[in-house]
Parts: sequence; structure tokens; C-alpha cells
Amino acid sequence: MALILNIETSTKVCSVSLALNGDVIAFKEESSEKYIHSEKLNIFIEELFAQVDYQLNDLAAICVSKGPGSYTGLRIGVSSAKGFCYALDIPLISIDSLSVLAREYLNNNFMQANTILMPMIDARRMEVYTAVFNDKADIQTAISAEVIDAEFFDTNKEIILIGDGAKKFNSIIPRNVRIENNLSSSKGMASLSYLKFTKKEFEDVAYFEPYYLKSFKLG
Repeated sequence: MALILNIETSTKVCSVSLALNGDVIAFKEESSEKYIHSEKLNIFIEELFAQVDYQLNDLAAICVSKGPGSYTGLRIGVSSAKGFCYALDIPLISIDSLSVLAREYLNNNFMQANTILMPMIDARRMEVYTAVFNDKADIQTAISAEVIDAEFFDTNKEIILIGDGAKKFNSIIPRNVRIENNLSSSKGMASLSYLKFTKKEFEDVAYFEPYYLKSFKLG
């Protein structure tokens, strides 16, 4: 039995879920413009365990969304995950936040094989963190920070944009591009974290840091 706590705090959504052998059995999440992660994360985890007949000591691993995304959100999520791993002496797993978005979308939506899926996470101003995924949620390009204009979508294939960064491009997208309302959720981590658990793809708890992609700047 592999009971895994999944933590997703890379965006304005504070999301936690419990998955048993890759299947979500409970989740709690809330989106707020005020970035509620520091106030709500541990409360949500307590409420999560109140929904099930398991305790923290039953956990086999903790999985955290490593980024890119909100600097503050990532720090809070990773710090909490590492703290639980130390206290419970269990392994730490990490998944990039764009793969989490892609997996959750495809868990709930059918996509044609020749369609391009581009999760987008807000990187401030007109910039987003993004990458290209196929219909199996396999990543096809390196994760990058991009300022995207209409010329970026220079392809005849249908493109689906998801995530909190996608709405920035409402006014410039061509006809073959559509935006769907799909936000970050720890539910998208369940099957991915279980696969990494079975392969024993664990992080070094002492040295693991969030994947910021860009250096932090004030202003």
C-alpha cells in the first residue's frame, strides 16, 4: 500500500490530496488572490485526514509540486513537505508544476493526438512559464519562461492553453488556439507521484530546493 500526500502550492491555488496507489481518496483546495498558503496549508492537511481512516503515520511518501511558479507558494509547499518527511522519516517526491496541470487536464478531458497542450503559469507581467505536452501528458519541450505573442502559435495544429497564465493571451490568440479554464490541483499529482514512488525516484530531503526557473526580483 502506498498512501501519498500530494501538495500543490505553485500558484494561487492551495491544494492538497491523499492518494492510495495512485487514486485520489480525498482532497482539499482553495484559490485566492491573497495567496493563503501560509495560513491554510497545514489546516487543509488536518482537514484532509479527517475525511479518511488514515493518519499521518500511514503515509509512505510526500509529493510536492516543485515549480516553476509563485516564489512564496513554492517555498511554503516545499518547506512543509520537507518538514513532514523529516518528522515521519519518509521519502520526498517532486513533480514540475506544468506536468501537474497537464495530467489533471487530461484526466478530465479528451484531446486529439495531433493537438498541442500548453499549460501556462503566471510569471508576472506578460510572461508565463510554459512547455508543450502531447495527448498522453508527456512533455515535449523544455520548460521555459516566455513572453508570448500571436506569432508564437505558428502552427496549423489545434492548441489548448490551460492554467492561470493562459488568460493573458485572450486578445491575441489565433483561431486554432483555445483557452480552457483549468487551474492547478494536487489531484493531477496522484498517478505521477505513485509512478515515481514505485520507481523510487526520490529527492534528497536535505538539499532539495524549489525549481524557480527565474531569480527572484522585487518590484
